[in-house]
Order: sequence, then C-alpha cells, then structure tokens
Amino acid sequence: MNIAVLGAGAWGTAFGQVLADAGNQVTMWAREPQIVADIRDHHRNGVRLPSVERLPETMTATGDRAEAVRGAKVVVVAIAAQHAREALEAFRPLIAGDAVVVSLMKGIEHATGKRMDEVVREALDLPQERFAAVSGPNLSREVADRQPGATVVACASIDNARLVAEACSTDYFKAYVTTDVIGVEMCGSLKNVVALAVGMSRGAGYGENTAAMIQTRGLVELSALGQAAGAQARTFSGLAGVGDLIATCGSPLSRNYTFGANLGRGMSVDEATQASNGVAEGVATVGAVVRMGRRLGVTTPLAKAMDDVLEHGLGCGQMIAEFLGGGVTEE
Repeated sequence: MNIAVLGAGAWGTAFGQVLADAGNQVTMWAREPQIVADIRDHHRNGVRLPSVERLPETMTATGDRAEAVRGAKVVVVAIAAQHAREALEAFRPLIAGDAVVVSLMKGIEHATGKRMDEVVREALDLPQERFAAVSGPNLSREVADRQPGATVVACASIDNARLVAEACSTDYFKAYVTTDVIGVEMCGSLKNVVALAVGMSRGAGYGENTAAMIQTRGLVELSALGQAAGAQARTFSGLAGVGDLIATCGSPLSRNYTFGANLGRGMSVDEATQASNGVAEGVATVGAVVRMGRRLGVTTPLAKAMDDVLEHGLGCGQMIAEFLGGGVTEE
C-alpha cells in the first residue's frame, strides 16, 4: 500500500526502509530540502542515517505536505515529540478520512503533560480506532542495518493494529499487536528517564550493580505510573516495556543513554545537549513525569532525582543518594 512517513530523522528513515522492505510504496516528508533531494534522487539520507548506503527503490521523498499524504492508507509520524502538535496541525485537512495514523514518537508533551497518542489525536482530530502507536527495542541504527528485531503495534482497533503490523513485518522485523495504547505509550516515553539515569551512572564510572538497580527500580516506577493511568500491567513485562528498557539503557546508540553518560562525565546540561547527536526526548519528559506522578498519586523518586540533575546540576553521586533516600520501603 501507499504509506507516508512524516519526518526523515534516523528512526523515521529506518522505519521507512522496513515498510519498503515489506512491499509498500513509501513517501518520506521532510522540511529540509537537502534531505528530500538526497532520498528522492540518490536513495540516501546522508544527514540523518549515513550508515545506510542505499535505501530501497520504493522509497521517495517530498517537502510538499499534500503530496506526501496523497493516497496514503497509513501515515506514520516520526517528528520530535515536543514539536509534534504544531507540525501535525497543517496536515489535518490533507490526510484521508480512513487513513490510520501511526506514531513512532516517545515522549510526554512538556507544556500539557499529555501522551503522544493524545497529542496526535487532538492535532488531527482522530477517533481512537484510527490511531496506532509503535514502540519496542528499536534502536534505529540496528533496524537500519536489518538486524533481527521486533516491535509492538498498539491500537484500540485490533484490526487496524494488525493492518499496521502486517505493513511493517519482514523476514528480519516482526510486529506484535495489542489494544493497550496507554501502556505502550507510557513504556516508550517513561523508559527514557531511566535511560538518562543509567547512562549517567555509567558515565560516572559505576558498574553493573548500580545500573541494574536503577533499571529495575525505574521499571517499578514507570509500571506504577502506567497502571495508574490505565495501562495493562503485562505490557510492562513485554517488548514495549522491559524490551525497550534493556535496549535503551544498555547501548551507546541510545540518545538518552548517551546524554546521561555525558552528564555523568561532568558535562553540564548545555554541554551534553551540544554533544548529543539528535534529540534526547527524556530531557523534556523528566519534569512531565514528576508532575504526572503528583497528579496520579504515584511516587517517582528516580524521575524527581533526575529532574534535580537537570534543573539544579546535581552530580551522579548526589542523584543516586536522593533516589535511594527516604528510609526502608517494601520491594
């Protein structure tokens, strides 16, 4: 089928390649003329995904919004989370009334505290059955290299979840389906906070015990938040939860891990921002998670400690001391 991908960053381009490999005609939309020309004329995205020497012939690109989504049965959104609402509003009158809109974004809107499913549906005036979220252990570089992997497609309509899953399933990439949109969204955004903290501990020179402690207690924190928001508990033990957490907290290919590692090495937030190759969504998500916890009555000691790192310049030792403070509690 015809599929549009809005946003030609590393993950959007890598997922576009998966869709093309699965037999679809893919049109990428990008603001940058250089990236559009590179994909359209040379089948490369040398700016955002230079590791891929040649993209499939069934991938093209345009900077024209109407052209990008014309005839698209599925519209994939791969825009930086904090800019998604503004960017998508221009597409509202252009997307077909029966198209399924798929979000690859992982984050909480800083200004409103809303999940990306809420942001996309509001921006495009979509019914819930036409929205799907894709999330899992999907480091873009490894997906682009066609290494074996899997993801989860969540939609209120299981039929539309299957439609999207079939559109992105290949011999190296498998998609599973669920109706737990809230769970998949919460996993994808909240694990970035944990990855920042794990990366910070690694950058500061701490080892496996510290990383495992932060990762597992972080999972408890994000699971509690997710369930309080209406998610299913089992989602957090699957690909979108534990799977994504393992990948994001254990690889230098993760922007959030790398950002945290730079903080752990002694960089300031501004220095780490300049050193990062791309947006670390967890930075904008941390404060939103703390506020969400207060609203839902869920304690968020890890998110609160990382918020103090970003806002007040705490070092890694201070962050961990704050995270572990508060006396004896049950596991």
